[in-house]
Amino acid sequence: MTFENLHPEVGALSSSTYLFVKWFLGIVSTFIPSLEPVKNPLLALSAPPKNDDTTAAGGSALPAIRQEGKKFRQYATALSATVGPFAVGTVLAWMSPAMPMLLSPTSKIKVTPNQGSWVGSLIAIGAIFGSIPAGKCADMFGRKPVILCLTIPFITSWTIIYFATDVWMLYVARLIAGSCLGGITATVPMYIGEIAESSIRGELCSYVQLNVTLGILYVYAIGPFVNYYSLAIMCGILPLIWFMLVLLVIPESPMYLLKRGRKEDAEKALVWLRGKDYDIASEMETLQLHIEESKKHTGKFKDMISSRATIRAAITVLGLLNFLSCSGINVLIFYAQSIFETSNCSVSPKLCSVIIGVLQVIFTFASSQLVDRAGRRVLLLISDSVMAVCLGTLAYYFWLQEHGVDVSSFNLIPLISLGVYISTFALGFGPIPGVMIGELFSPEFKGLAIGIVCVLASLIEFCVVKTYQTLLNYCDHGITFAIFAGFCVLGTTFVWFLVPETKNKSLQEIQDELSGKKKPKAGQSQNATRSQPASA
Repeated sequence: MTFENLHPEVGALSSSTYLFVKWFLGIVSTFIPSLEPVKNPLLALSAPPKNDDTTAAGGSALPAIRQEGKKFRQYATALSATVGPFAVGTVLAWMSPAMPMLLSPTSKIKVTPNQGSWVGSLIAIGAIFGSIPAGKCADMFGRKPVILCLTIPFITSWTIIYFATDVWMLYVARLIAGSCLGGITATVPMYIGEIAESSIRGELCSYVQLNVTLGILYVYAIGPFVNYYSLAIMCGILPLIWFMLVLLVIPESPMYLLKRGRKEDAEKALVWLRGKDYDIASEMETLQLHIEESKKHTGKFKDMISSRATIRAAITVLGLLNFLSCSGINVLIFYAQSIFETSNCSVSPKLCSVIIGVLQVIFTFASSQLVDRAGRRVLLLISDSVMAVCLGTLAYYFWLQEHGVDVSSFNLIPLISLGVYISTFALGFGPIPGVMIGELFSPEFKGLAIGIVCVLASLIEFCVVKTYQTLLNYCDHGITFAIFAGFCVLGTTFVWFLVPETKNKSLQEIQDELSGKKKPKAGQSQNATRSQPASA
């Protein structure tokens, strides 16, 4: 049985090996242009729909023109670019195994719980200093050079963590790592949104969050078995791997090249990404029209705030990122081990953390396979509503525990609640905001707008993570998680009323919808065409 015979949802949950093979073969094809990936049955799931236009009605042969490009190198390019988000996942999850090491009496770096909250939350402040510069530099110098340069501060931050002798060095390292996080959030979804065809754009943009979850699982899996210094080394080698992949595999964005007047280079990039049998003329024309439309604006802040499409896009993305943060997801990732210890769960806290990490990876990958089938809105609605129920259940469990009620008969509730919570988060609210960052903003405002949105989202994230310890001190776990559940309810309402569906829409169609332009009906278009010769 081949992958094409499997039900898509089953394939989404069982194809991790397939994902790696697809990425590996894509990288190999970078150096072997004559390789024909469609002959490989492993690629059947991602193969484009076949349009049999090779014969006319009379049976005569016609030139084969592909209506969609090959997906092989698009997958390889997107997955190579998202090794950076994998490294981001290690930055986020590092707190969970590292804090018990730092708080132990034998630690060479003396850290208090309050200082630990600063170590966790300062990456959000660092993201502020990375978001806007990275977005603007990506518009000025190109997506690829900026993504390449982000590896340098990443390596620097892990080096400082390794050699740290005082808590202030950890503060500096986390600020630097946060700047990388902000830069990646601003550039990688933008890049993938521009190199991918609309039929797989949602899936490829979902790989940003998928690789974040893989990075989190990587740290959860190795953290309990290595010491502080080995953990820093094993996390620090990832940016080096990313540097090599970006340097050797990914091309520059065709959209950026065309904006800079490098039409020939843009055509070469498109041919490389889509395959030599793909007719690039139509896509080049669409990109050119998109850029011509963007030239009506200067790309400055005053023009951006006067653009209805950009304002609606900013409200949508900022709202999603806001409710993502206020759902408490990073609190769970940072403090997973201590939360399970407090809950008195019958399963080992370290094992619980690994289970949570595995579920997050599985369901994030499932989302990447479903996002272009089911759509963005339906996954967001399912995700946030179920998250609200899970957090409400967990809050009630902690409230009973904190008021002296014996909950020993239900001590698996924390693992079940957080397991379902992280699974549904990974299915919708985890990856889809990153997908929509790459889809909603027009090219002329993309760098600046994404930078500003990421700054505001980082401030919200900092407030959530930093105040978590304060909420615990004054309200305990029950009320704290009830507050997170309330924000999930508000997030579901926000998605229902304000988030547009972008499934299977071109970037220009999305901009037209955000601008309020109504798409003409087919009948009206045909009538207008027919009446034109008569008037002439």
